[in-house]
Amino acid sequence: MKPSVLIIGCGDLGTTLGRELVARGHSVTGVRRHADALAGTGIEPLALDLNALDHAGADALPEADYVIYTVSADRFEESAYQSAYRDGLQRVLAVLQQHANPPRQVLFVSSTSVYGQQDGEVINEQSPTSASSFSGRLMREAEQSLLDHPLPGTVVRFSGIYGPGRDRLIRQVAEGRVAAVTPEIYTNRIHRDDCTGILDFLIQRRERGEHIEPLYLCSDSEPATKHEVMAWLARQLRVEATETLQTPLRRRTNKRCDNTRIVESGYRFRYPDFREGYTQVLQVGGFLPEQSDEQTP
Repeated sequence: MKPSVLIIGCGDLGTTLGRELVARGHSVTGVRRHADALAGTGIEPLALDLNALDHAGADALPEADYVIYTVSADRFEESAYQSAYRDGLQRVLAVLQQHANPPRQVLFVSSTSVYGQQDGEVINEQSPTSASSFSGRLMREAEQSLLDHPLPGTVVRFSGIYGPGRDRLIRQVAEGRVAAVTPEIYTNRIHRDDCTGILDFLIQRRERGEHIEPLYLCSDSEPATKHEVMAWLARQLRVEATETLQTPLRRRTNKRCDNTRIVESGYRFRYPDFREGYTQVLQVGGFLPEQSDEQTP
């Protein structure tokens, strides 16, 4: 039998992954507050608020071979981040540890917000995590909760996730808004389908008895400036920039993510750069202007 998978926080990313696993014969349970959203996906729904797991027994969560923690905070506030990431993960680990058959691996979906680099540095898994924001600090504390836990765990740090339905940047460009050329602010991104592909890849690698690292930094293979990405999108959408966007200083980071570790482990990106990834999003979302049937003389 194929291994069972428990997805904690089964939103867009978790549901997409769950559908792929179910299609291959895996038994998948998805945990979210409003589980009716999983109807018709093939994922076994479990309605649960993680705050209810304080002092919970082993039966609060079903046993599974693999557990993926991919919860999202419901608002950008310190209390929400603490509840969703650090405290929520600790509650889940406390329940899993009580299982007669604990999971073979727990995968925690983290973020490159744990890094605080400001000067365009190339970063990898060994780079310092010195984020000054509460979001990066709490995410890092959540990571450490897993890495220090007796259960086998792996942290997967994703850069900015985009994909179908995650099209804020496209809509900004469609309105004629494009980032400034200077200062050069590097951004890093990963298509949602590569996020699910990587999580699936790590499960399959572990199932084959191959080593997986405790930490992976996962971003596509081409860091690019925000202006470069938005200017490319403007050309695809055939719009002219009418407003220059400045990056707020309080939220500014400037780094280039190195994905060597996940690539050398054998993963092959479905969308290795922003052009390929956004082409898919533009096509699926119906953003591209219609081609004229007129022939140029």
